[in-house]
Amino acid sequence: MESMSKPRSIDDCNITQPVPASKDEPVVIPVEKTSTTMKQARRRQRIDSGNRSLTCDQCGKAFTRNSSLKIHQLVHTGIKPFSCDQCGRAFTQSSSLKKHQLIHTGFKPFSCDLCGMSFSDNGKLKRHQLVHTGIKPFSCDQCGQAFTHNSKLKKHQLIHTGLKAFSCDQCGMSFTVNGNLKQHQLAHTGFKPFSCDQCDRAFTQSGSLKKHQLIHTGFKPFRCDQCGRAFTQSGSLKRHQLIHTGLKAFSCDQCGKTFTENGNLKQHRLAHTGFKPFSCDQCDRAFTQSGSLKKHQLIHTGLKPFICDQCGKS
Repeated sequence: MESMSKPRSIDDCNITQPVPASKDEPVVIPVEKTSTTMKQARRRQRIDSGNRSLTCDQCGKAFTRNSSLKIHQLVHTGIKPFSCDQCGRAFTQSSSLKKHQLIHTGFKPFSCDLCGMSFSDNGKLKRHQLVHTGIKPFSCDQCGQAFTHNSKLKKHQLIHTGLKAFSCDQCGMSFTVNGNLKQHQLAHTGFKPFSCDQCDRAFTQSGSLKKHQLIHTGFKPFRCDQCGRAFTQSGSLKRHQLIHTGLKAFSCDQCGKTFTENGNLKQHRLAHTGFKPFSCDQCDRAFTQSGSLKKHQLIHTGLKPFICDQCGKS
């Protein structure tokens, strides 16, 4: 009688089970070695080996797979080999690019049941829903401002350092993070790839489009407790509330003029640079802000929508 054959590994044969030595033993059907069975076997081997944790030596983040660790480490190198052919935005992973490209298709299957705002992926919907809960677990230890996400807190904390290492080579405006500089530079190109499907407004950033789209829903959950005015975003409410305090915390370092909002200060600073990127296509006048250009263009249309209720002059 022959002895039982020794089990062979998944890499050197097409059989993963031993052949029975006698008729009393159950018959084991040979398993053909395919790519699917090989992957399943290797996955089981990883689990059996204790699911060893692999750690990134730069940030300490842990992974169960070496391939996942390698993909993650691209974040630290700054290499982004996957670029969007519509807006130029680049990513470290092809999956991130695919998610991003849904923005350009306009396909948003995930909708918020509270405000109706829709998103291209479920993760963004879940992050958005934190706005409605009011939960902001990440607080700044210098000013107390709270955020729904840790990444937003980290970006905010750069404000307190005063460091603005990223400068625009066209207007000299500087920023604390490179991402904000890149977003700003789109204003100089005039390229606005994100369009509202309900009106004709277009934006340089998808985030700006999402904020704008709340206007069309009419949903304004954030109300001022002093005057009753309501807003679509908590940030807009906070900026508005500064009007009631009279506090103007943002000062121009060139002329001393103060503002309640940092955004207004940034717009004001353009006046000192002399840079006027918004030009009228009917005359030679140029402006530092797009809003000022739009107001000016009403002159050429002859439209006078504002009428005095005492004399009727428009």
